[in-house]
Amino acid sequence: MTNPRFSFTIAATDGAARTGAIAMQRGDIRTPAFMPVGTAATVKAMKPADVRATGADIILGNTYHLMLRPSAERVARLGGLHEFMRWDRPILTDSGGYQVMSLSDLTKKTEEGVAFKSHLDGSRHMLSPERSMEIQRLLGSDIVMAFDECTAFPATRDQAAASMERSMRWAKRSRQGFDSGVDHAERSALFGIQQGSMEQDLRLQSSEALREIGFDGYAVGGLAVGEGQAEMFRVLDFAVDMLPANKPRYLMGVGKPDDIVGAVERGIDMFDCVLPTRSGRNGQAFTRDGAINIRNAKFAEDQRPLEESCTCPVCTQFSRAYIHHLIRAGEILGAMLMTEHNLAFYQGLMADLRSAIAEGRLTAFANGFRGRYRKQKSVDGI
Repeated sequence: MTNPRFSFTIAATDGAARTGAIAMQRGDIRTPAFMPVGTAATVKAMKPADVRATGADIILGNTYHLMLRPSAERVARLGGLHEFMRWDRPILTDSGGYQVMSLSDLTKKTEEGVAFKSHLDGSRHMLSPERSMEIQRLLGSDIVMAFDECTAFPATRDQAAASMERSMRWAKRSRQGFDSGVDHAERSALFGIQQGSMEQDLRLQSSEALREIGFDGYAVGGLAVGEGQAEMFRVLDFAVDMLPANKPRYLMGVGKPDDIVGAVERGIDMFDCVLPTRSGRNGQAFTRDGAINIRNAKFAEDQRPLEESCTCPVCTQFSRAYIHHLIRAGEILGAMLMTEHNLAFYQGLMADLRSAIAEGRLTAFANGFRGRYRKQKSVDGI
């Protein structure tokens, strides 16, 4: 199935890694890409223009949170999510399935979907493949995720198989629901989500089902759920190649900088994670020499920037000592500066990965990055 409003071009490869671009009406997305998470129509502690200035081509919005507050219908009446939050570039919305199961009380899962109570006010809702597609259509997102069940970890083989098979039935209904929204479907894209837990044959079965349905892009779901980096990489070693090579591949919910580097080496094109924003608000700054906890007393009179080689506005203007003071004092500016630096770090890492792939030096770059980053991790225990 070809979508004239969505195209993916691979400009260069280096081993399994690829660099290229996704072309959409609201702009190109350079790959490998990292999507800052804007859960409730905001990337926390950042203005949209500042998110864009870090190098972000696309952000992620959350179906579950927006359906509950302020409601997808209200966002639609106010002109859609782009107009509502003043972000004029692509937005990917997740399906809401993961949040329903992880945040809601009294959920009841059936073939129809998931009935649940809101974590905000206890109101009752039903989220199904059809309703998820409707919500994402009302939000006006550019990339829509199929509604799936994120398999719990750990899971028995029988549990993993049943969960995956249900997700594939929901994927087909998601495709039908998405296509029924003609105007939105004509200008946006739909991604399917591979499931199967840690089992190679279940991942293959899932991939074959998704290929038969047909999607604009494909996500690897059910990872970064507690299995650890080694196990995640083991699964990626077989799971990625099961997905179409000519479509974008998206690893959901990942992750730490060295997770991203390893996943790019295995052929992943897109990532999202709350880590840079959440860590920033909690006092953790990412640097090429590893993460640092700016709350530590050793930074109280440190006049260096967060990262000496960084050219972001935070590092060119403010010292570790000042940001240490802001975070320890609970000042809002502290969270803002830490978040801005972390997002700039992540976007800088993606730019470095794209250049390394294009120039055929990814292995050297990745090994150098890991050696430097992990050396500090072993020192600080981060």
